[in-house]
Amino acid sequence: MPGLIIFVAALVFFAFIMVGMSFRVIRPFEKGLVERLGKYQRMLDSGLNVIIPFFDSVIKVDMREMVLEVPSQMVITKDNVVVEVDAVIYAQVTDPVRSRYEIFNYNLAATKLAQTNLRNIIGDMELDQSLTSRDAINAQLRDVLDTATDKWGVRVNRVELQRIDPPQDITDAMSQQMKAERLKRANILGAEGFKQAAILKAEGGKQAVILEAEGKSEAIKRVAEAEKYRQVTVAEGEAGAIMNVFTAIHNGKATEDVIMLKYLEALPKIANGQASKLFLPLETSKMLGSLAAAVEAVASGKGFGGQGSENKPGPKPGAAPPAPQA
Repeated sequence: MPGLIIFVAALVFFAFIMVGMSFRVIRPFEKGLVERLGKYQRMLDSGLNVIIPFFDSVIKVDMREMVLEVPSQMVITKDNVVVEVDAVIYAQVTDPVRSRYEIFNYNLAATKLAQTNLRNIIGDMELDQSLTSRDAINAQLRDVLDTATDKWGVRVNRVELQRIDPPQDITDAMSQQMKAERLKRANILGAEGFKQAAILKAEGGKQAVILEAEGKSEAIKRVAEAEKYRQVTVAEGEAGAIMNVFTAIHNGKATEDVIMLKYLEALPKIANGQASKLFLPLETSKMLGSLAAAVEAVASGKGFGGQGSENKPGPKPGAAPPAPQA
């Protein structure tokens, strides 16, 4: 009886072990490969899966994107400069079956493939080109790795160069070259600044002279127009005054005695100038004779309109009075 109890207990324990070995839990980022007696049977998805204990074995494959670091190495460029380069590869398993059975270690294979292709790509470039063509190197290396790892069930998503370090002496020479180039650019910009300043200053002086000349020309033009307007206005006024006097004389039928008195009134104005010589009209003697006759007429009680002046013809209508000559 005790033996039976031990047997039953062992059988129950064995059943629990068999049940525990019959279930496999696959996490969401994993795939399971089932091998039955050494032969690939099927692939398990995430969740709880049932297998046959002792006959089936499960190999779990991580499907997440992984980061592979390419060790640094010395590479010779096209212009015989030794540089130190390294990179980082971002890869992901797309086919767990091929990644398990087509390649022994795809991580090591992808790393070594990246190293050899880095040497080939950078070896075809000069130093300056390799330093400024990181994107081109990354894209070219990614295409090569993606093509090579496709049959392994691995996809290369991205390749990034971390360092491209030339030797110290090359770095110092490049630093001096960059410094000299910047000094050259600074001198050129300074010279261009002085040149532009001189040009702008000359243009400003030129514009100032032109504007000043135009201002003077406009001022002279305005003064000339004002003087012309003044002279025209004065001439028109004098002409109007003369015409008014002429019309008044003819309408009033002034005699020679009245005209003679107007001549006499104008003589002080003629003599009021600064000249040392005085020019009198040619009719001065006649006017003086008329003046003597007028004085006699006044003394004898006759006016200017008496009989002494009746026989004298007056000025003809429409004739201009004789103007005094200066």
